[in-house]
Amino acid sequence: MNGAQLFVKCLEREGVEYIFGVPGEENEDLLFAIYESSIQFIPTRHEQGAAFMANLWGRLTGRAGVCLSTLGPGATNLVTGVADAFLDKAPIVAITGQGSIKRLHHESHQMIDVIGMFAPITKWNSTISHTSIIPEVVRKAFKIAQHEKPGAAHIELPEDLAGQSIENEQIVPLQSGRMHRATAARSVLSEVIERIKRATRPMIIAGNGAIRSRASKALTELSTETNLPVVSTFMGKGAISDKLSPSLGTVGLGFKDYISDAFEKADLILSVGYDIAEYDPKGWNIGIPKSIIHLDFEPAEVFEHYSPDFELIGDLANTLEEIQLGLKDVQFTSWYDATRARIKLSIERFEDYKQWGFSVPTVLGSVRSLFPDDGILISDVGTHKMWIARNFPTYCSNGCIISNGLASMGIALPGGIGAKLAYPDRKVIALMGDGGALMNIQELETAHRLKLHIIYIILNDNNYGLITWKQEMSRNKSVGTEISNPDFVKLGESFGAVSYKPASEEDFRLKLEMALDGEGIHLFEIPINTTVNKALTAELEQYFSKK
Repeated sequence: MNGAQLFVKCLEREGVEYIFGVPGEENEDLLFAIYESSIQFIPTRHEQGAAFMANLWGRLTGRAGVCLSTLGPGATNLVTGVADAFLDKAPIVAITGQGSIKRLHHESHQMIDVIGMFAPITKWNSTISHTSIIPEVVRKAFKIAQHEKPGAAHIELPEDLAGQSIENEQIVPLQSGRMHRATAARSVLSEVIERIKRATRPMIIAGNGAIRSRASKALTELSTETNLPVVSTFMGKGAISDKLSPSLGTVGLGFKDYISDAFEKADLILSVGYDIAEYDPKGWNIGIPKSIIHLDFEPAEVFEHYSPDFELIGDLANTLEEIQLGLKDVQFTSWYDATRARIKLSIERFEDYKQWGFSVPTVLGSVRSLFPDDGILISDVGTHKMWIARNFPTYCSNGCIISNGLASMGIALPGGIGAKLAYPDRKVIALMGDGGALMNIQELETAHRLKLHIIYIILNDNNYGLITWKQEMSRNKSVGTEISNPDFVKLGESFGAVSYKPASEEDFRLKLEMALDGEGIHLFEIPINTTVNKALTAELEQYFSKK
């Protein structure tokens, strides 16, 4: 057995099913060890795509996704996907090859300080300095990556150690144990429960941590039993179903939306799994002075606009269950009904916004009407992300995936592959703009090669539309945002995707229904009119100017 074979045995012990990556000379021994194992190596067309696939796999399963590259340019190409996992709190383990130890001390071909490069964007990263430490390093990387709050870890494996023979039969993979998180002290819980009972207009903001399956279930029960309204961040969508009456949708547009009314009136905010990297709290900590109660796996970040009165640190589901038990006889008034009705009416109105053909909200309305409740919609980054957060009701935990920590363009197309491999029986749609699509369009070949059933929707405005929207709001004009595009239908067909450019909404719905019932890769190019963006900001400005 050599170092690479021991390394792979450790990965098998961790339950790794897939490794996404690009092969290189320095990871040759590792690749052959993977080939001889139960793990499937999936060659991707770019290391960034590999990292995004691992990212979505990890975010959806709670188990670390794994990506692989060689040294130098392979490792630098992983950086964006790894950084995204770090800020989006998605568990991944990145593995990079490296030159032999005997050349690490001087300038050498393709050699850079990969450990130093990954230090700011990982929870932990380390190089293998001796074959005897391989079991500990692998176990530690997975433990740290998967532990709340999850994130990225990195391991560097030099080529000489990968190929080095191991004679000591006592060096074996380490077994992982079960970890149990504590719940906040009962005395503090009692004080918090009394504070909530005294509130007149309490509400919940559900963040990224709230979409974990147990936390989502406990949050839904607390909300529905006590009539506590819930607003999610972009990354908390689906923490409770938007079909439920206490759901007030999503916050995070960057300017005032109707949900701001509720935040201005609320006198207590129960912050559940919220991370300030998702959305600046000064966007919602507005209006009358309010108590903030922080429920999370980690203490709150120190921030001017986020200063909780209480911090309940521990297992979210357990803490929520304890609070629900303390509020079992409490029923809050539906003080938020008018706000919910206004939000619902606005969503419906923009879904019907067909004066100029296709727009993002009209497309989303069609998708939502045909998509199963447990389907997985993956959003790329751009104008459509704002509309998805605002106008796409989500009915289950992890039913809508948005990157809003690092917020990386290019995540949706490869991310769809990770999502479909994680949940083969669920329908997957990856929705993106033309800008994000071309950042990783090459991974269509990967999806086609794997014979996956994924639907890709490209909303084409020949523009970096979100930047145009923001520039026009601040300066009444845009600069540096106009682009041109290939024929996406022909491009999709060249990658083996069944491709369409629907002529009307009726045509789109018909073809989307066929695609959902079909097999293989389906790609839609939909030219969109962006006038709807100005219509939304104008409507909201008019509403808040009258208040």
